[in-house]
Amino acid sequence: MKKTLFKMTMGLGIMVLAAQQVQARTCGPREDILKRLVETYGETRRGIGIARQGAVMEIYASDQTGSWTITVTLPDGITCLVASGQAFEVMAEALPPNV
Repeated sequence: MKKTLFKMTMGLGIMVLAAQQVQARTCGPREDILKRLVETYGETRRGIGIARQGAVMEIYASDQTGSWTITVTLPDGITCLVASGQAFEVMAEALPPNV
């Protein structure tokens, strides 16, 4: 039991360190992140929403390349890249009713 607990604790510690390293590369001042999205990828804001604890979620995309990025900006002004991909399309279809 002690060995299992030790392994779980070590695994959790490694995951926390890895998350901190990822955050260091994918988060920064909002102005810097947005400048990179516009200048490097030609993306503009396409959607916005409020998340937990006052965070703002935004979707950026490019009509020319189809690239897209989802960002989250925290109340302290730090913006993090959450996800990105290709083949962005605007859809204007109605959502199905709640079941």
